[in-house]
Amino acid sequence: MSTVARRNNVNISGNPNGRTILFSHGFGCNQDVWRHVAPAFLEDYRVVLFDLTGAGASDLSAYDRAKYDSLDGYADDVIEILEDLDAKDAIFVGHSVSSMIGVLAANRDPSRVGTLVLVGPSARYINDGGYVGGFEEADIMALLDDLDANYLGWSSAMAPAIMGNPDRPELGEELTGNFCSTDPEIARHFARVTFLSDNRRDLAEVSVPTLVLQCSDDLIAPASAGRYVHEHIRDSTFVNLSATGHIPNLSNPAELSEAILGFLR
Repeated sequence: MSTVARRNNVNISGNPNGRTILFSHGFGCNQDVWRHVAPAFLEDYRVVLFDLTGAGASDLSAYDRAKYDSLDGYADDVIEILEDLDAKDAIFVGHSVSSMIGVLAANRDPSRVGTLVLVGPSARYINDGGYVGGFEEADIMALLDDLDANYLGWSSAMAPAIMGNPDRPELGEELTGNFCSTDPEIARHFARVTFLSDNRRDLAEVSVPTLVLQCSDDLIAPASAGRYVHEHIRDSTFVNLSATGHIPNLSNPAELSEAILGFLR
C-alpha cells in the first residue's frame, strides 16, 4: 500500500475497468457514511472511499496544522489520491464541506476530476450582505466557542440537529458517535477551517459538469446556499431532494444514489 493510500485509508472496490468515482465525507464523519450509497455504483464504476486526513482511520500523524489550515490542503490530498490510482476523468462526490474540497481539486486539475457531484454544498456559511449562507458571524463564533469549551457535549447536542429526521433518532445517534470518535483537537481545527471558509470566488472557475444536490430543512446548508452554488457554477444541474436534514447519505441513500446515477447516465 502506498504512503498516500495509508494516509487516507483508501479503499477500492467495484469494477476495476470502470470510471473512477471518489466519495468524500463531511465534517465529523468518515468514509463509513457512504456504506449505503456505494453499493449502487459497484457494477459499473471503480469505487474509491477514503478518510480525510485527521478523520476516521486516516494516519493522524500526517495531520499538519499548517497544511490543513485551509481547504486547499485537502484538495491537494484528493489530487494525490487520484494520481496514486492513475485515475483520470474521475467523478468526485463531495458531501458538505467536501463539496468545496472537490471544487478546489477540479479547478486545480480538471484532467483528474472530470465531474463534480456536490451534496449539501455551501460556498460560505456566514451571511455577507445580500449573500445568505444561513449563519450570522456571531452565531458561528459562538458555535466554535462551544465546540472549544466542550467538544463531546457540543457533538451530542449538535449532531442530531444536523442530521434532522427527529423521528429516526438512531440516525442522530450514529452521527453523534462519528463526531465523538474524531480527535477533538483536529475536529476543533477542522471546524474553524470549515465554518470560516469562503469559496464563492472559486465557483466561477469550475469547468467540469456539476450536479448540485439540495436537501430540505438543512440546518447547515440552507436552500439559498445550494442555489448560490448552482447559479455560480456555469451549466450546473440543480436537484432538490425530498431527503431532509444535512446527511442524505444516511437518511435517504437510495434517493441520493438514484439522483447521482441519473445525472451520470
